[in-house]
Amino acid sequence: MSRVSVTAMTRGCAATSEQKKLMKRCVLRTLELEKVDMPCLVNIYTTNDRGIHRANMEYRGVDRPTDVLSFPMLKLLPGVKYEPEPGDIDPESGLIVLGEMIISLERARAEAEEYGQSQERELGFLAVHSALHLLGYDHETGASDEKKMFARQEEILKDIGLVR
Repeated sequence: MSRVSVTAMTRGCAATSEQKKLMKRCVLRTLELEKVDMPCLVNIYTTNDRGIHRANMEYRGVDRPTDVLSFPMLKLLPGVKYEPEPGDIDPESGLIVLGEMIISLERARAEAEEYGQSQERELGFLAVHSALHLLGYDHETGASDEKKMFARQEEILKDIGLVR
C-alpha cells in the first residue's frame, strides 16, 4: 500500500489536518487512477512563498515564488509499467520512493482567490498536478504533452469531486 507523508518545510507553515487529508487523498487517488500497482512513498513539504521562492531559486534557478515544485525520483513514462530496481526501494519503509513535492500554502490561498475557486480545489489541483509530474507527465515539453497532462488532471479532479 502506498503512503503519502505531509511535513512542514518551513516553521509556521504546517498544513491543517484537513489539508493533509485532502493532499493525501488526491495523491493516492491519482496513483490509483494511473494504475500504479507498486507500493510507493510520496513526501509533501508545505511552505510559504518565501520558502518556495528559495527552493525554486536553488533547484531551478528561477528567482520567484511558485505554487508547487515536483521532484520525481524515478524516470517514469505515463502509462508505461515501471520495473523497480533494488536502489528504488526505501530500506526503512520497503516502499518505492516516487518523489517529493513542495507546496506553498500561501500561494495556494492566493491562487484560489485569484481564480475564484475554493482553497480546497486549488490545493487538490496542486497535489494532483505534482503527482502527475512524479509519474512522468510534463506540460513543459510541448503542446501535445501539456494538453494530455491537463486533461488527465481535470479527469482526476472530477473523479475526486474537486470541480471548478
